[in-house]
Amino acid sequence: MIKAGLAHLWFVTLHPFDDGNGRIARAICDLLLARADGSPQRFYSLSAQILSERSAYHDILEQTQRGSLDVTAWLTWFLHTLHRAVDNAKHTVGAVLVKTRFWQRWATASFNERQIKLLNWLLDGFDGKLTSSKWAAIAKCSADTALRDIGELVTLGVLRRSASGGRSTAYELTQ
Repeated sequence: MIKAGLAHLWFVTLHPFDDGNGRIARAICDLLLARADGSPQRFYSLSAQILSERSAYHDILEQTQRGSLDVTAWLTWFLHTLHRAVDNAKHTVGAVLVKTRFWQRWATASFNERQIKLLNWLLDGFDGKLTSSKWAAIAKCSADTALRDIGELVTLGVLRRSASGGRSTAYELTQ
């Protein structure tokens, strides 16, 4: 991991090409990380993490390149960024597993297209409360159809009424 961090730093510092140095540095880094993992598959992306933290990346690069030859701050940032990339991958894989287990659990149930669409929205982290009016708007159906769809899912045990209450009834996935 240290070798990958140093290779990335030195390549972008040398800046041998007019364009594409960052992409090549990330590719070199990914190659060295893949070799360190000893596995042909990786479920995290340091490149994507660096791109999502582009401002901090440029700040630490400039700080390191303009300072002494001490690369401690760069390596600290690099390793923390790698850690965040792995954490993000764990979160993503966890969400995929939750979704997979859900669909395996309900594999024998017969859902219509609207129900599948809205269940996937819920599984993907739908924010807010799912009400019949939101269902109707998202599924582009009538309020009556939305209530029938929801009612079927409540009867099957896929959805339940939310305990939060409020002005209108909200629904959530059962665990």
